[in-house]
Amino acid sequence: MTADSRITAEQPWYDLFSRGARDWIRHNEKVRAALKHSLPQIVSDGDVLTKSGDHSVFVPVKFLEHARFRLTDPSSEQGVGQGQGEPGDVLRQGQQPGDGDGEGAGGEGEGEVRFVMEVTIDDIMDWLWDELKLPDLKPRPNATVNDDDYVREGYDKHGPRARLDRRRTMKEAIKRRAVQEDAPAFTNDDLRFRQLKRRHSPALNAVVVCALDVSASMAEQQRKLAKTFFFFATHGLRRQYSKVELVFVAHTVNAWEFSESEFFEVTASGGTAASSAFNLSLDILKSRFDPARYNCYFFYASDGDNFSEDRASAQQALAELAQLSNYIGYLEVLPASFGSGETEMSRLMTQARGGVASIGISKVARDEDIWHALRHFFMQEAQRAEA
Repeated sequence: MTADSRITAEQPWYDLFSRGARDWIRHNEKVRAALKHSLPQIVSDGDVLTKSGDHSVFVPVKFLEHARFRLTDPSSEQGVGQGQGEPGDVLRQGQQPGDGDGEGAGGEGEGEVRFVMEVTIDDIMDWLWDELKLPDLKPRPNATVNDDDYVREGYDKHGPRARLDRRRTMKEAIKRRAVQEDAPAFTNDDLRFRQLKRRHSPALNAVVVCALDVSASMAEQQRKLAKTFFFFATHGLRRQYSKVELVFVAHTVNAWEFSESEFFEVTASGGTAASSAFNLSLDILKSRFDPARYNCYFFYASDGDNFSEDRASAQQALAELAQLSNYIGYLEVLPASFGSGETEMSRLMTQARGGVASIGISKVARDEDIWHALRHFFMQEAQRAEA
């Protein structure tokens, strides 16, 4: 007489942990959700730029507590639902957060508990670039570089233990035991290992030119806003794409190419001639990056000022740059008190966008605007159409 075999439903993985472990997992999920919700504030935090070498920043997070009832002390609080009270009595207005004699005023009320959490730059980039990517990224037909990618394909009875598929092995054992009497629990014939195959795919090569106006018209706060945008854009691009070349250009009436570290420290004075940056970028793209092999992107940050005598040269260079580029992004950094008027550079970009060029324009005046600029330039095309 054979014993009946019974197969039970798989227990949810969440219940395999102890209560303390489940609370710890839930707590981490809540903290990560809170941090992801606070990404606009994290992006605008100036500490991120200064902490790039340490790869972490400190972010205040609300303290999470288990829900519980709190009974009011009858001797200190009276009112409807809390003790004595008569119909028609006027209740005092509730105190709003921040009300008091001053920031350091004492009191008896319970305050909000917060703790500071250390978050790595890598985690911030992962959350930030979950829904962002380079627009109009296309494989080039003449690309000579291939990416080797390994994909799962089929099963085999032999292979390394790390690729053992336990679920598939269990199924094979159950099928064998269903047709055999007094069969052993497992045999070597039941083992199934996942197989990996190497696939070749054309590399999506991309070059991104970051150009910055560092002339005297750009105030220190405006330069900081522009460099914050470039910081998150370049770090995110590196994490998402393995074949991205970055070029850094800064200009006044002349333009220079800088290394990445120099670019985020450069400052200058003098007039503004945007055509110098456009022409230098054109020379770099034509000499070092073949448009047949590279997707070209150009991002330019300026306060909108440009020398009036430079208008024709800038317009011509911008039109030629638009023909070589998949996308052009213009970040206009304005002082907080700026009105709704249109700047010289904004008019040039708008005219160029009227043709066949794909140009995005975003204006920032405060730290909080950086998050919206990143979403505007790098949001996926499907989401861009819905926005």
